[in-house]
Amino acid sequence: MAELPLFPLRTVLFPDGLLELKIFEARYLDLMSRCLRETIPFGVVALRAGSEARSAAGDAVQLYEVGTLAELIEVDSAQAGILLVRCRGRQRFIVGATRQERDGLWLAETTPIAGDPAVAPSPSHAKVVKSLADAIASLAAEGAQAFLTPHRLDDAGWVANRWCEILPLPLEVKQRLMTLEDPLARLEVVDSLMRVRHPAK
Repeated sequence: MAELPLFPLRTVLFPDGLLELKIFEARYLDLMSRCLRETIPFGVVALRAGSEARSAAGDAVQLYEVGTLAELIEVDSAQAGILLVRCRGRQRFIVGATRQERDGLWLAETTPIAGDPAVAPSPSHAKVVKSLADAIASLAAEGAQAFLTPHRLDDAGWVANRWCEILPLPLEVKQRLMTLEDPLARLEVVDSLMRVRHPAK
């Protein structure tokens, strides 16, 4: 994979996840224009330390080692100098050597990570799958759409990723879950976390 422009954030983007951004910094406005013009993705990487916005104090930025490609799916110019964008998470990648351009934009050499194999949830995960289906239905009834379609409730990795997005987990925990290569193991961790939060009565 060629050198990739990065968008460091205080969030973790999962494959097939929805990311909505309000962009006003010049470096990212330029990046979005380039991505639209050339139909290319950018990389989203969670911040281990430092700020999303460029700081005059020069706060040291530390990035996590694994990020996710973001594909633009909708761009709206709300007002002059501000873009509202919606992105879909794609393939994960390992962050290699990084450098920063004069305008503050981060670039990194990256190595792609293979996507999750299509694995069905095990019978023991039936409850956590049904809970997600119920949540999707409830949101739809309210006219809300938390997840991009198609909804793949028969895919362990997809179900695990969606729960990782909506559960109130620390950033570091979400990052570790995103990097797990085994989708069934990821779903098992999610299931365990939900059992701790909502033990059977």
